[in-house]
Amino acid sequence: MLRRYLPVLDWGRRYDRATLASDLVAAVIVTIMLIPQSLAYALLAGLPAEVGLYASIVPLLLYTLLGTSRTLAVGPVAVASLMTATAIAPLAARGTPEYLGAAVALAVISGLMLLAMGLMRLGFLANFLSHPVISGFISAAGILIAAGQLPQLLGISAGGATLPAIAAAIAAGIGFTNPATLAIGTTALGFLAWARRGLAPRLRALGLGARPAAVAARAAPILAVAASAAAVWGLDLQAAGVAVVGRIPAGLPMPALPSLDPALWTALAVPALLIAVVGYVETISVAQTLAARKRQRIDPDQELVALGAANVGAGLAGGFPVTGGFARSVVNHEAGAETPAAGAYTAVAMAAATLTLTPALYHLPKATLAATIVVAVLTLVDLGAVRRTFAYSRADGVAMAATVLITLGAGVEPGILAGVALSLALHLWRTSRPHVAVVGQVAGTEHFRNVNRHEVVTVPAVLSIRIDESLYFPNARFLEDLVLDAVARDPSLRHIVLMCPAVNEIDASALESLEAINARLHEAGVRLHLSEVKGPVMDRLERSRLLHTLTGQVFLTQFDAMDALAPEITRATLAAPRRDTRRRAQAAR
Repeated sequence: MLRRYLPVLDWGRRYDRATLASDLVAAVIVTIMLIPQSLAYALLAGLPAEVGLYASIVPLLLYTLLGTSRTLAVGPVAVASLMTATAIAPLAARGTPEYLGAAVALAVISGLMLLAMGLMRLGFLANFLSHPVISGFISAAGILIAAGQLPQLLGISAGGATLPAIAAAIAAGIGFTNPATLAIGTTALGFLAWARRGLAPRLRALGLGARPAAVAARAAPILAVAASAAAVWGLDLQAAGVAVVGRIPAGLPMPALPSLDPALWTALAVPALLIAVVGYVETISVAQTLAARKRQRIDPDQELVALGAANVGAGLAGGFPVTGGFARSVVNHEAGAETPAAGAYTAVAMAAATLTLTPALYHLPKATLAATIVVAVLTLVDLGAVRRTFAYSRADGVAMAATVLITLGAGVEPGILAGVALSLALHLWRTSRPHVAVVGQVAGTEHFRNVNRHEVVTVPAVLSIRIDESLYFPNARFLEDLVLDAVARDPSLRHIVLMCPAVNEIDASALESLEAINARLHEAGVRLHLSEVKGPVMDRLERSRLLHTLTGQVFLTQFDAMDALAPEITRATLAAPRRDTRRRAQAAR
């Protein structure tokens, strides 16, 4: 039980010198990547730059103790930073102590929610946010974040919570573009975009090893930071209007409790829940993807606990909400991290940077950090997924496109709320009209297939219907109408067999519908039978009245049912030569 909640007790027993070396190398590479990102994401959230450093220390230490992923890198990320800014903007002005206090409280509230969900083993709730919807939301958020950084690249003052508002503000202020800021921003943007794909191959072509080349490519943001800060200092570009980060206090944060104002907690409850859910979905997706590469196991409920503790720790350390970052986690994995201890070493390195490097960041231009954000978030944008999803499933494609448009047009919170609503609505709509098929026997076999897909043999007096969904209250009436309509259309019917291999549950509403179907068929002189009922479903049916009043029988297989109801035709079909039965010209149903 203790190892379940403290996974460090499991992997820590096998920790050796080789693992230490691998983790230290990965920590160095991730730290190089994390320093500029933590500063940039703090500014994206509307917070002082040092808050990003604070949010990159304690969460990593706590995740090392509690997390089940060996390579997940927890810390500030773009989407959570944007959601933080969106949640706090209506409550306090940027740059005020109240704004920072709200961010700290938001981290703690979100963390407590995640902890509660983990302890109650509610990780499954994240499944209600479908992948197309969350993918659409992240793509739209990436566009919003990138668009929101354009004013920093231009050196103008403009803002907005939606894409139209940001575009209007930029159009109004573009005439006041600062040439020096624009030069720094576009240069940094071009360099970082090229370095992401072209620096490592160029270094390898010059004879550098693969590992050093990869490290150098990951260090590109640090090079951009150092070069641009040196240019601002050497050329005195601050006097020319280039906005800089300014003084960053050196030293580690002092632990402090967040504001306990009930009104503030009430106002932040819904945004905190959205950040918690979106952050968890992103975290568990990254963790499971990386774990699969090494055949490792992730405990989704324990990940809730670990991520919740990380957020509470971030808040108590003066930070803001954090989650598992995709890019940093992939870098951590590729750099050779073997255990979560790599995160702890990264936290130590970040603490050292907070103590020693902050004075050197005074002249760092905000345009460089904006370029860092733009290059990072554009990897999240995949609008082509809308087309691919729509080609596979129109309903999912429409939900994904709607999430993108609502997020861009109405903002982050309406977008994610719409995504949740669309996910639930899609599930209810699909299951309210389950796929059903009239089936017949394939010649030469005991198999039964859809009459619209295969050349099969049917019996005129017997209608066999395969139900491809569990039966519950949204689709109970659908099945009732389907069966009774079939009987009304064909007076020759004497038996109806409901084939149930895909029915995993029958709730009380569906049970009442089955009882009603049985009674009405009895009045019409038709017997109702069931076949291929799963054991757990049968156990529950045996506690109901249905089996006592059923006019027909319950058969183990569909072949048993047809062998009992029409033995001559069924056995003759079984003895017939087997052939290709596929009807290629028929529609999918």
